[in-house]
Amino acid sequence: MAAVASEETSGLLDRERIVARAGFNRWLVPPAALAIHLCIGMSYGLSVFWLPLAQALGISKPTTCPDMSLMQELFTTSCDWRVSSLLVTFELGIVFLGLAAAVFGGWLERAGPRRAGVSAALCWGGGFLISALAIYIHQLWLFWLGLGVIGGVGLGLGYISPVSTLIKWFPDRRGMATGMAIMGFGGGAMIGSPLAILLMNHFKSDQSVGVAEAMAVMGCIYLVFMLCGAFGYRVPPDGWKPDGWAPPADRAHALITNGHVHLNDAHKTLQFWLIWIALWMNVSAGIGVLSMASPMLQEIFGGSLIGHDGLRFGDLNAAQHAAIAGIAGGFVSLLSLFNSGGRFVWASLSDSLGRKVTYFCFFILGMILYVLAPTFAHMGSVALFAGALCIIISMYGGGFSTLPAYLADIFGTQFVGAIHGRMLTAWSAAGILGPLVIGYIRDTQIAAGVPRADVYDYTLYILTGFLLIGLIANALVRPVHEKRMMTDEQIAALQTKASTATLPDGSHGIGFGGFSFAVLIAWLAVGIPFLWGVWNTLVKAVALFG
Repeated sequence: MAAVASEETSGLLDRERIVARAGFNRWLVPPAALAIHLCIGMSYGLSVFWLPLAQALGISKPTTCPDMSLMQELFTTSCDWRVSSLLVTFELGIVFLGLAAAVFGGWLERAGPRRAGVSAALCWGGGFLISALAIYIHQLWLFWLGLGVIGGVGLGLGYISPVSTLIKWFPDRRGMATGMAIMGFGGGAMIGSPLAILLMNHFKSDQSVGVAEAMAVMGCIYLVFMLCGAFGYRVPPDGWKPDGWAPPADRAHALITNGHVHLNDAHKTLQFWLIWIALWMNVSAGIGVLSMASPMLQEIFGGSLIGHDGLRFGDLNAAQHAAIAGIAGGFVSLLSLFNSGGRFVWASLSDSLGRKVTYFCFFILGMILYVLAPTFAHMGSVALFAGALCIIISMYGGGFSTLPAYLADIFGTQFVGAIHGRMLTAWSAAGILGPLVIGYIRDTQIAAGVPRADVYDYTLYILTGFLLIGLIANALVRPVHEKRMMTDEQIAALQTKASTATLPDGSHGIGFGGFSFAVLIAWLAVGIPFLWGVWNTLVKAVALFG
């Protein structure tokens, strides 16, 4: 009766309103999370807008102002924006993703995933709409504010909104559950990028490059789709677990705690910072490759990509440059596919391998492939080089999707969403370190006269060093000491505040879940767009190996 009364007095977005009842199917929650992550995953595909936006005023060619300062560029209405200035939008988004996840993680645990999901939808969808307005009135500062700042907050809220909920719904398959959702973030660009191109081509005219209109439409689509996902969220009753399931008994071997570390204490543990360093190094190495994937392939292999083995990158004419750029675009799409698939595959494998062992695989296999990649390049094997980088990027994505389960194993599930949010500050740091290192070394090598085909050798070796640091940090992770665990009284007090602890531990009439018509519809709603994105990606990537 207490739970019913609480629901009647709670708001539509409150956590108490979305506590699942008997008969609920837990397999409805992952597609709700995927709906949000597939939308915010377009952050990886924003680059499709940069070149058209760089000639938004000139339409057929950029209206350039060579002596324009950054301050003038922020407010100009007569000069086109530079691509380098547009790239700041992505960097702002990643920084605010990490900051928002860290700042609002604790609030999410109290407010629940539905309120966080709705907030994410308003910020991300609204960010697109604000940016469409910014393009219309040609104000760069407003564009940064829309997609970079407000959109970045939406990224952070949307990214962490399902984590704690999925871990609690799938205590028996923590890695697989979070992998299914976070897979969407890696694959969102496979849907968003071709959709954006279709819309820009549709709206393009003599007066517009079509970006403002495309972003307005996409903002509305994302808003609706993410709201559907947010309202699909349900949380399990406190104490829920599937009938017959029990946590692993061998805590030391499995590295899985039976207790909970409070949010205020998690960052005071050595384990938190060791995992933070491991994530930072893994992401720095991977994002460094992602940020330069297209020019890397073009500069290393040059004319061999189109059957002219003797032609270096600098010897190609305009038509040949365009041809290899198209092939490199297929390579980037292929990396996106492995980024997405790796999030599900590696996270699922971690359920049997264990999280620490899975991270060992990331670092050891990654170091081997980073060291071999220059050799594959000098051999002239596009397939081996591209294959190595695809596996590397699958582990980049796998590091993200395995992380929530790793944190739940180490710190317990009570505050895992908030702890995960704070951990994502490593992503913000990696978004600066990785591209900075690979870009600086590339420019330095070119300035020193090193052939473009060889400038990435040292870069890949240095990224190998990043992984070595991560390997050492991961090796030092141990179970958290009992003194850091919350007492039974502290846990009971939290459950009382949440007003959901009205039933004893058990299944609460909710089992492992299974197939139903509602589950089929929910999965089709996210599966069809995702498969469309995969198909487009494979079609574009065929030229790389064909």
